Parts: sequence; structure tokens; C-alpha cells
Amino acid sequence: MHVLVCEDDELIASGIMAGLTAQGLTVEHVATASAARAMLGVAEFDVMVLDLGLPDEDGLKLLKQLRHSGLEIPVLILTARDSVTDRVDGLQAGADDYLLKPFDLRELAARLHTLLRRVAGRSVNLIEHGRLTYDPSTRETLLGGQPVDLSRREQSLLQALLHNRGRVLSSEQLKDSVYGFNDELESNALNVHIHHLRRKLGNGIVETVRGLGYRLGPADGGEES
Repeated sequence: MHVLVCEDDELIASGIMAGLTAQGLTVEHVATASAARAMLGVAEFDVMVLDLGLPDEDGLKLLKQLRHSGLEIPVLILTARDSVTDRVDGLQAGADDYLLKPFDLRELAARLHTLLRRVAGRSVNLIEHGRLTYDPSTRETLLGGQPVDLSRREQSLLQALLHNRGRVLSSEQLKDSVYGFNDELESNALNVHIHHLRRKLGNGIVETVRGLGYRLGPADGGEES
């Protein structure tokens, strides 16, 4: 899961980034509304965590503008504004969830997984694809009931494919899901992770669509070959 955190408090932001990264998420941080707009314009994110008290613009105004422009990314408002009116205003402006400060990182991560689950049209966290079972919240991967050890990058790659069944993802879209902006990448890094995923879960788990990118293979393609 690729998360954009828009939070001007550096201490809170660093805690969020460390906590979510430790749980296998890829996280980018910006401190202003203008930086958030710029980041959303150059990369794809699965979900956004938005503080309302930003230094250059109220976060609620930013959210309204994003929704008016047609951006459908799930947004979780993270704020100290705790009145019922504030919560109603946030949700009516287009927020998908509203969490008050102070907060528990485990709850934040759980809420982000729930938002992504809703987007994918699932009622439970567990994702099943043929013999493959994956739980985004625990990062447990099973193939035919047997645990498979995946690296954090491999988990991110698998999750991006599972959340986009039937959709062809370009190399750049997959890189956005797997790597952070500050990660130093070798030219063949994505191909290496795809190779490892195929080796561990079966060649058919990732299909190459020539000239376009990659997509999740058919449900029976996760078998070892």
C-alpha cells in the first residue's frame, strides 16, 4: 500500500512514517497542501492521510478541491478537531474516514487497510486468489495452506496486483506502489522482485502484457510449475 501523509508536525509525521513502514507500507510525507498537490500529480497513491491544520491552506479546502477535480483516492482525515460539526464537515467534504489525535498507530493502519478493502469491494481483509491467500493486515501469505516468506517489497508488489485484478499496471505504477521517492533503484529492481514472486508463488502469478506492463495472473496460475 502506497500512502501519502500530509502532516505539518514533523514529530507526528516521523512517528506515522516509522510505524506504517514497519508494518510493510510504503509511505511518502509532505507538510503542506501545495506539496500534496504536487505529489499527487506525479505519483499514484492508494490512500491519503490528511491533517486539517496545514500551514499554507486548510486541509478541508484541499480535500474539497481534490474531490472537485475528480480525484477518488481514499482520504483519512487525521486531526485534533474533535467537534461533531468538524467531523460532519470533513465527511461531507469527501473524507472516507476521520481519526482524532492523539491516536494509536495500530488503529491508523487498520483503518487504512479497511479503506483499501472497501475500494476493492471486499468485506474482509483476507484476499483469496486460487491457492493463494494473503492477509494485508498481518502480511501473511499462504500458498496451498503453506506459509510463504515474502520480503516487504514482494508483499507490496503482490498487494498492488491483488488490489487491481484484471487491470494492467505499468512499470511506473508498480514502482509507485513498491518504492518510496527516496529509495535508490537499480534499473532492473522491479524485474528482480517480479522474478522472485514468480519463483515463490508460481510463474503464473504475474502476467507480462507486452508494451503495457503487468497484471495479476489467473486464479489457477499461482500453482508451482
